[in-house]
Amino acid sequence: MRAKEIQVEDIWNDKKKGDLKKAILSHSASQSKERILTNRLLSIQYKLEDYIQNESEDTEVLKILDFVKMYLKALNLTKKELAAYFEMRDSNLHKYLSGERKLNAKLVLKLSTFSHTKPEQWYRVEVKNELIELNKEKENVEYYKKYDYLNLVGL
Repeated sequence: MRAKEIQVEDIWNDKKKGDLKKAILSHSASQSKERILTNRLLSIQYKLEDYIQNESEDTEVLKILDFVKMYLKALNLTKKELAAYFEMRDSNLHKYLSGERKLNAKLVLKLSTFSHTKPEQWYRVEVKNELIELNKEKENVEYYKKYDYLNLVGL
């Protein structure tokens, strides 16, 4: 007698998905507020890392402001409160977070300390977004081809 091949539906059917969801919700309900907050903050950190590492061309562009808003929502804070905490005017902070101004080292250190992330990650988001914008414009791609080393060495 031949063994029956296991189908995906045998493992992940609606009943099994429902049971898993109940187990997750039950476990979540028993966690402390501190643990729930830690999980939310880790989730944002993973999103930040994933965004930096994702090389797909159809990736949604996320600004530093988007990530900061995620942290503020999880911590139930406002951007004005964060600006005051960082000893800055709200409008000035907004210009850095939205990309209107380039990040500086002091703000990056404040952001990384605030979010418990590496300072380099904030710079990587900024650089990634600049490159995405440049690559969106086809004439820029063609323009920068003139800087290929093959043109310089005559090959």
